[in-house]
Formats: sequence, C-alpha cells, structure tokens
Amino acid sequence: MAGLPPRIIKETKRLLTEPVAGIEDEPDDSKARYFYVVTARPQDSPFEGGTFKFELFLPEESPMAASKVCFMTKIYHLNVANLGRISLDILKDKWPPALQIHTVLLLIQALLGAPNPDEPLANDLAEQWKTKEAQARKSKSMD
Repeated sequence: MAGLPPRIIKETKRLLTEPVAGIEDEPDDSKARYFYVVTARPQDSPFEGGTFKFELFLPEESPMAASKVCFMTKIYHLNVANLGRISLDILKDKWPPALQIHTVLLLIQALLGAPNPDEPLANDLAEQWKTKEAQARKSKSMD
C-alpha cells in the first residue's frame, strides 16, 4: 500500500476489519487501487439465493472522481449493461468526494434489491418494471 493516499489506506483497512454484511471484498495485492468483490443476492429480490462478482477501481483522482465499478457476473438487471457497467448516479454525475468505498458497496448491493427504472440500461425490463413490477420481480429473465 506504499505510495497510496492515506485515505485509501484507511478505507482499505476498514474494509478488512469491518466487512460489509453480505459482501466479501479483497484488495488486489498487485494493483493497490483495485478490489475484487462478491456480493450475496439481496433477500426478497429476484436475485435472492446466489452471488455476484464485480470489480471496483479507485482512479488516481480519487476521492474527487467516482469509483469505477463493473459486474463480472452476467446479470439481467435493468440498471446493469451487458458488459457489466452500472447505471448508478453516484458512480456518474452525483459522486460526492466524501463517499467511502464501504458505502459504495452498500449502494450497489441495495441496487440489486431495488432497481431504478428511471435510469435503465435495459429499457425493455425497465418498461416491464414500471408497468408490472410484481411480474418483473418474478421474471425468469432476471435470473
């Protein structure tokens, strides 16, 4: 962790000593700003019962620039693109520099259980979600 800003060192240590419930994260030893993350599917969601892998990267401009996150596990979710990009405002234009990695992980986990049809990356599923949410939650295509 030599050469990293003190804040990133502090946040990385916090993740190791105070893990987020339902999330396993592991910093990459060779890339200090890079994390491998596994999250459990949220209860009472179409994704309940399994796990998803994603990667989190802290850019050089961090904390002034948003963390970069990409799902590695294929997921049919209205806020996740085919290549794993996530539509979440805090990862785009609403990034607050005070936001910590711990909170970013919680927000991504929450997005799995509470999709946002107003910022879709899968328009067909978003439309179904807006008109028939209960049916969309049971959709086999979300598995």
